[in-house]
Amino acid sequence: MRLLRPWALVLGGLLCAGAGAGAGAGAGAGAGPALRSYPHSAVLDGAGAFRLRWGRRGSALALRLEVRTRGYVGFGLSASGGMASADIVVGGVEGGQPYLQDYFTDENRVLKKDPQQDYHLEYAMENSTHTILAFSRELHTCDTNDKSITESTVRVIWAYHHKDMGEAGQNYHGSNRGTKSLRLLNPEREEVSSASLPYFDLTNKDVPVPDKDTTYWCQMFKIPVQHEKHHVTRVEPLIQKGHENLVHHILLYQCSSNLNDSVLDYGHECYHPNMPDSFLTCETVIFAWAIGGEGFTYPPHVGLSIGTAGDPQFVLMEVHYDNPSFTEGLIDNSGLRLIYTPVLRKYDAGVIEAGLWVSLFHNIPPGMPEFVSEGHCTLECLEEALGAERPAGIQVFAVLLHAHLAGRAIRMRHFRNGEEQELLAYDDEFDFNFQEFQYLKEERTILPGDNLVTECHYNTVDRIRMTWGGLSTRNEMCLSYLLYYPRINLTRCASIPDIMEQLQFIGVKEIYRPVRTWPFIIKSPKQYKNLSFMDAMNKFKWSRSEGLSYNQLVLKLPVNVRCSKTDNAEWSIQGMTALPPEIERPYKTEPVICSSSSCLNCCSFFILLCIVHITASTIGNTGPFV
Repeated sequence: MRLLRPWALVLGGLLCAGAGAGAGAGAGAGAGPALRSYPHSAVLDGAGAFRLRWGRRGSALALRLEVRTRGYVGFGLSASGGMASADIVVGGVEGGQPYLQDYFTDENRVLKKDPQQDYHLEYAMENSTHTILAFSRELHTCDTNDKSITESTVRVIWAYHHKDMGEAGQNYHGSNRGTKSLRLLNPEREEVSSASLPYFDLTNKDVPVPDKDTTYWCQMFKIPVQHEKHHVTRVEPLIQKGHENLVHHILLYQCSSNLNDSVLDYGHECYHPNMPDSFLTCETVIFAWAIGGEGFTYPPHVGLSIGTAGDPQFVLMEVHYDNPSFTEGLIDNSGLRLIYTPVLRKYDAGVIEAGLWVSLFHNIPPGMPEFVSEGHCTLECLEEALGAERPAGIQVFAVLLHAHLAGRAIRMRHFRNGEEQELLAYDDEFDFNFQEFQYLKEERTILPGDNLVTECHYNTVDRIRMTWGGLSTRNEMCLSYLLYYPRINLTRCASIPDIMEQLQFIGVKEIYRPVRTWPFIIKSPKQYKNLSFMDAMNKFKWSRSEGLSYNQLVLKLPVNVRCSKTDNAEWSIQGMTALPPEIERPYKTEPVICSSSSCLNCCSFFILLCIVHITASTIGNTGPFV
């Protein structure tokens, strides 16, 4: 195998460096740019034939594709995960000559060459089994045919063929294609090896998943590490093979320390009238995992404390099963693996659930291309809890944003003394099937008296009835889970909007009191008499203009404060009414600063003039691909 000649590589690097391109210089020896240049990686297909490596490089993103083919390789960014209106790059090595072209597709999925070439080849290699391409692109090109790369979820698309592009025109990739949601701008993390550390598994045992669309299954466990403090350093999902789309999320709750081993005998469906009373003592979330997420590693100075009297002794694992096809006979054994160490870290980690309390008081009209809901972690709750427990504030280091099928975007907004701070976390391309903790670029201090607003954007154009807050994936949620340190006695900081003012919008005048049924029943006016408030909201003739007016009303309504401690205790502010902060709507995003491609093109042009001489060697010294 022969690569680009060293003198050519050096000259190419000098030209690029002299141009100040910022997208990297020519290929290095051996396997091209060192793998440490790509701190992130993912296998995009089930067969392990297509691996993507990537890493941020200033204002650009460096990517490396390692694909089991000797034909062309395609990679792209797509808003929907499909071929329509996608930003695509196609490359390979043909007859010893590397090629890389920037393409885009229109709404009809027609592939077209982009007049502005923004992907820049840095290295190409082909051997008897694989093709490797390394290239870069500016995050923001201001090319209307390109997708900006942000901290939001990115739906990458991929394809490959056993022939090159030029051999027979645009060869169709057939089944060698797919899509995967990723975060391409996740910050780099200091990884601490956990290979030799002890662990324990919390897994369900032969749970019969009912043939209904949504099931929440709860199982109690006892933490096996007792009497001596340890820190959990990593949590990994253990999803039964073939159930990757069945297990939607897993929550781990701390339960009352007054329980005994009798609660360990069996699991039960959560939120069921016959659910064991012991399950009701489990209110404090200590970890959360959601579909598409991988394992979570705590920062080197933080760990989840176990083994002492104040730590969880009994935990409840809640698994959300999503079975929209009503498949019968499913048996599941999924769960979590907790890796721990006796070498203590400086801080104990905690979790705060923030956002909208899950209830029917959260509702979204049908037929809306956009509807915004807000859940408030109010200044009153943070003032009381942090003022008593940690006046100097807490440090947030990761956030999980959570919604269901109608969710399109989520932002965690942060206010201090009425002034908006930088977004705590956001995902403007929310994917229901990809929800994981986002590591913050920098830890964020939350002080007593701050406001945190979880802002959720929904689309209900394809629905003809109201969407209600609830547990089913066809219901909605608007939540943020904040991982922070040091741990304090605050587990939930959320809000509920006022339902009566919502009902007044549709003309409800009076309900039957005292309230004896749920949902409660309307007394007047006549058109809603004896209907539940859910039926009345569905009977109302919603138009987009009515929905917009309703949205504006709901965002200004007073909220009921939820401010909870562990063991079902509450801060005194719990249940009080508060006004949401006066905030700017819609949120104004930071202006995008484009990077010029003109200086990059000279570098790209030079590299494309160089020829890679290929032999039919094996992978040789380039190292493993998968």
